[in-house]
Amino acid sequence: MPAPSYSHGVSDVRLLGETIGANLERTVARFGDRDALVSCQQDVRLSYDEFDAAVNRLASGLIAAGIEKGERVGIWAPNCAEWAIVQFATAKVGAILVNINPAYRTHEVEYALRQSGVKLLVSAPAFKTSDYHAMIDEVRGGLADLQAVVYLDSADWEQLAATPVDDEAVRERMDTLAFDDAINIQYTSGTTGFPKGATLSHHNILNNGYFVGELCDYTEADRVCLPVPFYHCFGMVMGNLGAVTHGACIVIPAPGFDPEATLRAVAAQRCTSLYGVPTMFIAELDHPDFASFDLSSLRTGIMAGSPCPVEVMKRVQRDMHMSEVAICYGMTETSPVSTQTRSDDSLERRVSTVGRPGPHIEVKVVDPDTGLVVPCGETGEFCTRGYSVMLGYWNEPEKTAEAIDSARWMHTGDLATMDEEGYCNIVGRIKDMVIRGGENVYPREIEEFLYSHPDVSDVSVVGVPDERFGEELCAFVVARSGASPSEEAIRDYCRSRLAHYKVPRYVVFTDAFPMTVTGKVQKFKMREDAIERLGLEAAAAVKSA
Repeated sequence: MPAPSYSHGVSDVRLLGETIGANLERTVARFGDRDALVSCQQDVRLSYDEFDAAVNRLASGLIAAGIEKGERVGIWAPNCAEWAIVQFATAKVGAILVNINPAYRTHEVEYALRQSGVKLLVSAPAFKTSDYHAMIDEVRGGLADLQAVVYLDSADWEQLAATPVDDEAVRERMDTLAFDDAINIQYTSGTTGFPKGATLSHHNILNNGYFVGELCDYTEADRVCLPVPFYHCFGMVMGNLGAVTHGACIVIPAPGFDPEATLRAVAAQRCTSLYGVPTMFIAELDHPDFASFDLSSLRTGIMAGSPCPVEVMKRVQRDMHMSEVAICYGMTETSPVSTQTRSDDSLERRVSTVGRPGPHIEVKVVDPDTGLVVPCGETGEFCTRGYSVMLGYWNEPEKTAEAIDSARWMHTGDLATMDEEGYCNIVGRIKDMVIRGGENVYPREIEEFLYSHPDVSDVSVVGVPDERFGEELCAFVVARSGASPSEEAIRDYCRSRLAHYKVPRYVVFTDAFPMTVTGKVQKFKMREDAIERLGLEAAAAVKSA
């Protein structure tokens, strides 16, 4: 009789029972003169003493600006030194940091700011082709809670960030904070057309970052290169908090992902760890000047965010010197990591599974219909419980109850198997979420949007395999009678209002969708049809953990 698919991360290492601000101060006391942060493109280098001083100046400024504990402060910017300073300053004053995806367009940023009730927004003026200033001006009139917008590099920012430190005010505020307080809201795409605000506590994300770092064997000697975005848990938790809880150095290669800038940063800063989604590692490995960069300082890193192709993992270990590279699996709602491979796992385990539960985390695989734990080796829904499970979705108790059951198990919607030693594989999804290059995309959101197109009668969006991004979006469109929209017209319509990663790469016109006898669309059949019709067999054959 096979054992049940249940495992938990047994650990002699205690959970951190403190706030993020208190933990930073402990690190500063131990490693004050060591590098805390290097931002290559900005030519900024801060020791822990200097970083904490910048955090305290901004924390004093936020208090002086009237930001109270529990109020929301938004940040809309690409990776930069200021992002990390805002992250830790808001934590010290107990303000809830609301992460805004740099790729958001007007209706997405308006929804996030309104739904979370952001009082003060720190924003870059622009990034790539996005004019944040213009977009904020467009939506600001409808945001009753938004009292101030401070643009980085402006006189307002310089004044706020240079506020004389009020030690007494910062200390008094920190003394009112509990580690179970909400401290971060991250929006994850919603199945009903609107994102949901996963609300995370100090305890959630501080411990998750800490234990990810523990399993990577981080010490103050490590230098962690982060081309992954800070607005996402991969950057701000696994990266920033993973480094700071160990006195390691955060290295920011560029505002957005750039393979050459990443390779240059690793070589110049002698980084020991590198993070990325598989797409990023593929781009680095395939860079024409790859061989010219000295990556010998690397020993570890993390590949996560979407299924990790086995061959890519092997190349990263061999060609990038990352012999201890880990695979992590999780979701924003779980802070994010639930399982992780270990450096002493066998090569086969480290390239073909998503590891086993992290310290203090429980995992079970259940029959989605009965809720009963399935035997090892059988497929079921991946559920997890522990310190990492979010407080809930911001102001959405019904959606929270749909995701977290009465025993505090988070139901991920992912289909998985577990072996008798607790190693897991992700084999599919109950939900039809698409993971494109590490970005979670729910087809329903794109479908709801495309229904507003005057030439679209019906639409169904599916994920199809892609060798670069893992998955891409394919929209099956039924045109209105008498209308004949083009593929490019559909894509242009999406580009006008949706983030770039939500724009379908493929558009297929059809007369009808395959349906079950009860009238449900059979998306798996549409995916199979798209693979054959679009010639994606090679991408579909790529193996992943």
